[in-house]
Amino acid sequence: MNQIHLGVGIACVVILGCLAVTQAQVTFVVKDGNFTCIKAELSAAISINYDSATGTRMKVVQLPGTATVGRNSLCGGNGSAPTLVMLFGDGHSLSLTFSTNDSLYSVANLTLQYNLSDTSTFPEANGTGLISMETTSVGIVARVNTTYRCVSASPVNVGRANVTFSNVKMEAYMTGEDLSPNESVCPADQSTTTAPAPPPSTTTSAPPTPNPPGNPTQGNYSVSNSNGSVCVLTRMALQLNVSHFSVSQKKTIQEVVNLQPNQTTSSGSCDATNANLMLSTGATNLSFLFTLNTTFNRYHLSGLSVVASWPDMEAPFMAKNNSLNYFSSTLGRSYMCSSEETLTVDQNFSLNTFQLQVQPFGLTAGQFSQAEECQQDQENMLIPIIVGAALAGLVLIVLVAYLIGRKRSHAGYQTI
Repeated sequence: MNQIHLGVGIACVVILGCLAVTQAQVTFVVKDGNFTCIKAELSAAISINYDSATGTRMKVVQLPGTATVGRNSLCGGNGSAPTLVMLFGDGHSLSLTFSTNDSLYSVANLTLQYNLSDTSTFPEANGTGLISMETTSVGIVARVNTTYRCVSASPVNVGRANVTFSNVKMEAYMTGEDLSPNESVCPADQSTTTAPAPPPSTTTSAPPTPNPPGNPTQGNYSVSNSNGSVCVLTRMALQLNVSHFSVSQKKTIQEVVNLQPNQTTSSGSCDATNANLMLSTGATNLSFLFTLNTTFNRYHLSGLSVVASWPDMEAPFMAKNNSLNYFSSTLGRSYMCSSEETLTVDQNFSLNTFQLQVQPFGLTAGQFSQAEECQQDQENMLIPIIVGAALAGLVLIVLVAYLIGRKRSHAGYQTI
């Protein structure tokens, strides 16, 4: 049985539900006997939207210095994954479940559980009891036998809540009793530096330029909710544009990679106003977050993130943006765009989509509803209509001119 230990380092005294200027940094340790498998030093601020008698409210909850390690924390093995469960307040918890592919480890799942019966934290809440939400789009990834470090604030969207981590030092699948001195630093903490110039060489040949991959293949991806009903349905071809530092070329390059549907698996989660779709293939995880505006009955793609570890990368690549506005459509209809669209996430990552149709809300019997076409498709359809109308008008003019000319010709031979 796992023995669970907790060490606490407090930067300030934080009361549950109050927003402090400096957050508490808490140390959590998970052990199996005398063996340490997970250690985390972190701060976290959790903003939760909940329904009350006077409308929707938002509560900001700091992970307090009094947080403890839950008994459900595990080192893994026998079919179970390493898990850190952090307990705080009156029945609230934050859980991180890890996975590895031998060269990298990552937070594969984040689960937030909060207790609406805690009236001091959620005054006038419409409901009671525990609410649980989870996401597979976390963005915490590091090389095995290194410590993941991220001082910068890193927000994670989970259902109707956001968890913002900061001052994080964390390691799973540990081989020692303390955090490894070798670190995998998150992109937000990596300062922009100029790569050192390569030593003089007698050869002047440039490294080969990779051939463009061509258009990607269309794939079908879906997410089902707890009762087995399809809650996200997509059909699309995807192409990733990533700028990263190349180890072999010793410079920053732009790499274009097609997502292969036959090598890609889909997963995710849904609730009333948020739907998450994660696509995983090899060392690449791509996550889509759709949000429903219940006031206007419209949805859109609000978040997009990627985690990639390709062979020529100097470090794992991560990019995330939760302030997007793509694929906007009416609730109960699908969004369709056969034309190529480019979704810009940040200066280092964009996603090209082709032959796309998505519907994250209002599905009936797991099928797409009537489609709303994108502006590009509407414009592409308009061009042949205009050309066809112009040709029809030209034919009409020629026909009228011919009839007029024929009538005049007959008039010169009338019988006297």
